[in-house]
Amino acid sequence: MTRSEQLQKLQQEISDKYDIIVIGGGATGLGITFDAINRGYKTLLLEKIDFASGTSSRSTKLVHGGVRYLAQMDIMLVVEALRERGLMLKNAPHLIGNQEFVIPVYSWFDVVFYTVGLKFYDLLSGRLSLGRSYFIGRGKVIKRIPNIKPEGLKGGIVYHDGQFDDSRMAVDLAKACVKHGGTVLNYFEVRGFLKDELGKVIGVKATDRISGRNYEIRSSVVINATGVFSDEILRIDNPAAQKIIKPSQGVHLVLNGSFLQGDSALMIPKTEDGRVLFAIPWYGYTVTGTTDTPLEKISYEPVALKEEIDFILRTAGQYMVKAPQRKDILSVFAGLRPLAADPSNPHSTKEISRRHKIILSPSFLISVTGGKWTTYRCMAEETINQAIKVGLLKRRNCVTKSLKIDDVPINISDERLKIYGSSATEIERMINENPDTAVRISKELPYTRAEIIWICRNEMPVMLEDILARRTRALIFNARASSECAPEVAGIMAEELGHDGRWIEEQVESFRKLVMKYLPE
Repeated sequence: MTRSEQLQKLQQEISDKYDIIVIGGGATGLGITFDAINRGYKTLLLEKIDFASGTSSRSTKLVHGGVRYLAQMDIMLVVEALRERGLMLKNAPHLIGNQEFVIPVYSWFDVVFYTVGLKFYDLLSGRLSLGRSYFIGRGKVIKRIPNIKPEGLKGGIVYHDGQFDDSRMAVDLAKACVKHGGTVLNYFEVRGFLKDELGKVIGVKATDRISGRNYEIRSSVVINATGVFSDEILRIDNPAAQKIIKPSQGVHLVLNGSFLQGDSALMIPKTEDGRVLFAIPWYGYTVTGTTDTPLEKISYEPVALKEEIDFILRTAGQYMVKAPQRKDILSVFAGLRPLAADPSNPHSTKEISRRHKIILSPSFLISVTGGKWTTYRCMAEETINQAIKVGLLKRRNCVTKSLKIDDVPINISDERLKIYGSSATEIERMINENPDTAVRISKELPYTRAEIIWICRNEMPVMLEDILARRTRALIFNARASSECAPEVAGIMAEELGHDGRWIEEQVESFRKLVMKYLPE
């Protein structure tokens, strides 16, 4: 999959009308595209920046039912998410795994309360359960999480949820869309709509941000799946459109793996702001978060607030013997949640939830908002079904419940490469044929030159950031280390993609400015 191939495919197809154009290359947009293509609809996805460049690469890295939603008695949301969690594990087993969590309890009331609650969580997961929950004593909690504070500890409740790599999932969905016959393009911005004499949307006006070339592309359906930027697309359609998004910022800190010292994750069910707090082992690091900060203004590169970082450090420190300090933070990342608000009452907060909403504008533009990675597949199914229901598409059945995106590779010597799915063997073959490509790009990061070369040839990176932030997770693992290896990675990209020395300098400078937003103040 290369961008030039996808661009050429667009230019060959553009004289014919598409069935569906999807705006937005995050979890929702990619899920909709994957669903549509596999129902047999001619589908095009356009993403303004890069796949998963926004919220979809900045999650807590969990595929979960939502224990806190159970406490809020949002049972249907939990049931839906638990079902989809099981389907994701079956359909992308190379990226999604079973993660054990421990809730430390410091009172006998909490022992009973959380044991009963998580037994109900088990029951709701049914045959797609990832493992039963159970109580363990104080000593076993300390054995699983050696850094836990032992004073007053009564024991812990063990339960299971899913864990994954969000941006790798997005890239694999994009590749699967191409494999199944769709067209996907990053750095392609929708700037306007084509409409008929009745004001119905019949296509888009879009610009290739790399070449500057403008396009007019026709389709039967246009779907707005731009997450926190949904209101911007709605205002292009109708400048008087009411807001449907109430954005909230969530922040995560990445620490050394020593803050957990084991394979179990820590879940704190009660914090001072009413959210849960996670400390999760991920690729040998510890990801800790999150916060919930309502925002009035949104940006493409949100920055963690000082008080958000302080909150996470303070809360984690209440439960850890070795309390994390600011100097221990390897990277900090912020993501914006596209919480779906009531468009008839944009100032109301009671409608804000993680539930998704599908909205049909008078122009027949379809917008889908809210939701989370775990429910991306059913959101896509419901969105396409809505287009069918209102008469924009001929009825065809969804097939994604049992459709694999990729599989766990077999016969690979480096287990870490399984994130590349069945393509992992291609990377190992490259290393075997040219041992120089086995050299790592940094002493602090696990990635090899072979991986960077393979990504350039197969995963449509355009900017240095695309590789260091999303195709690999270098920026998330260790912001300073990603900055140090930026010139080498940019050099490989330039050689593979045909750029000159000036491009390398510009990309390194731009990326190092970005890195500053991933370091604590």
